[in-house]
Amino acid sequence: MVPAINVSREVGQLLFQPYDFETTRDLRPFLEEYWATAFPIALVYLLLILVGQNYMKAKKGFDLQWPLVLWSFCLALFSILGTVRTWGYMGTLILRRGLKHTVCFNEYVDDTIIKFWSCLFLLSKVIELGDTAFIILRKRPLIFMHWYHHSTVLVFTSFGYKNKVPSGGWFMTMNFGVHAIMYTYYTLKAARVKHPRLLPMIITSLQILQMVMGTTVGILTYIWKQEQGCHTTMEHFFWSFVLYSTYFILFAHFFCKTYIKPQVKTKPKSQ
Repeated sequence: MVPAINVSREVGQLLFQPYDFETTRDLRPFLEEYWATAFPIALVYLLLILVGQNYMKAKKGFDLQWPLVLWSFCLALFSILGTVRTWGYMGTLILRRGLKHTVCFNEYVDDTIIKFWSCLFLLSKVIELGDTAFIILRKRPLIFMHWYHHSTVLVFTSFGYKNKVPSGGWFMTMNFGVHAIMYTYYTLKAARVKHPRLLPMIITSLQILQMVMGTTVGILTYIWKQEQGCHTTMEHFFWSFVLYSTYFILFAHFFCKTYIKPQVKTKPKSQ
């Protein structure tokens, strides 16, 4: 049997050689040292929401159509590239070594491809806070789910990144996949391009599925944590379970409120 420590190297040699741009300077030491800055960033983000909403009260909302198109397109392209690279790698790893290896053992976290995309993934959680700026400046409704999700994902991602939690590989991979579709939809919507009517519902359904899968991965990690070499902590399990549970409740509520209740209201009353 091949030792676990050689798995990531073996997978990379067989199918997933890193591109030149993926071998650039490793930002992990810097991001691990300053991971706690995610807390003040999240706090400033929440304060800016209050300031921005107060500033826009007496003003007319800006159009910002084409800046929003460009913003959404760039995030869609980034998410698509991240999806291709991380899903390909994680898919190969799970087929060769099984699910337990991908959620318990963190050797693959130091693979060049995973290191590169996990760095960008963490930084993207800061950049994605800009989504809220467009909502405020365009005077669109800002729901609790939006700012709660954005701020807590940033903090939780930084925490998992610092501890090199292997289950974080699936958190990143699933998030990339959903965001690839979501930001593509946002791009089409901002550009006022016709898109399938069911696409928003499908995206919300995928987000709910992501929360179910994330909770499942967390439970499996807890079950397997007693095994030698399984890298996880009760602290990470607790917060992942709490956050994924609240995300599931919020997205499920949004789904019912947006796609189910309006249909019920439009049905004619029985005679």
